[in-house]
Amino acid sequence: MIETRGFKVLRAAGLAVLSAIVVLPLYVILVTSVKPLEDVRGVFTWIPSTVTLEPYLRIWTTVPLADYFVNSLIVTVSATVCSVVLAVMAAYALSRFAFRGSRAFSLVVLSTQMFPGILFLLPLFLIFTQIQNTVGIQLSGSHLGLIITYLTFSLPFSIWMLTGFFASIPKELEEAAMIDGLGRIGALVRVVIPVARPGIVAVSVYCFITAWGEVLFASVLTNSDTRTLAIGLRAYASQTDVYWNELMAASVVVSLPVLVGFMLVQRHLISGLSAGAVK
Repeated sequence: MIETRGFKVLRAAGLAVLSAIVVLPLYVILVTSVKPLEDVRGVFTWIPSTVTLEPYLRIWTTVPLADYFVNSLIVTVSATVCSVVLAVMAAYALSRFAFRGSRAFSLVVLSTQMFPGILFLLPLFLIFTQIQNTVGIQLSGSHLGLIITYLTFSLPFSIWMLTGFFASIPKELEEAAMIDGLGRIGALVRVVIPVARPGIVAVSVYCFITAWGEVLFASVLTNSDTRTLAIGLRAYASQTDVYWNELMAASVVVSLPVLVGFMLVQRHLISGLSAGAVK
């Protein structure tokens, strides 16, 4: 295809507009986070007249951000690990064994992705309340309840995606490993999982991001002791004032774990998503 000069100009303009849509909000967040509160309350300026790192120091004392950070880590890491482990076992069974009900189970897993998450909010709250009243296990307002909640929508996607990865791995690899003396579990751990590592990394990143930034369920199923970062950011807005510079600084700090995670697994994530797209 021959690219004309007009097409190149139009393409460059389109990419510039798309880049501006993505970059400008991030720039506003960074600029606001290094301004004094007095400057933030005035007319917005693209170039700050005074640069200060005080908002990054005050975010830890204005609200209990460290506690929210710990709560988010507990819930997110636990939900991610549980989701990946369960998804690996379920996806391996679906891709390797033919058993009664496997097709129905796959359809149920896929159908859960068709419903908006808000539909599950009230049923989960009622189920947690019923369990607490009958068994005495407190799920609403606890880390465990939020971890189970996140599993309800991250686990089906993980199973569906990993099933395709495991199905694409030749069974001959496992059979050769078992001839060499490995059992079924040994072949899974030492042969299948290393080959499917890009898919597992992609699923892990999806689960982590989904749980880390989730707001709806966390706003209903947590209390003051188990509040996560996504909900804790609202504490920078009081009834009389909003600490915009601290809110933006906290947003930057909250985004760092996801940013670092992306940088560490970028190579596996891209290959995993690309492989999943063609399977």
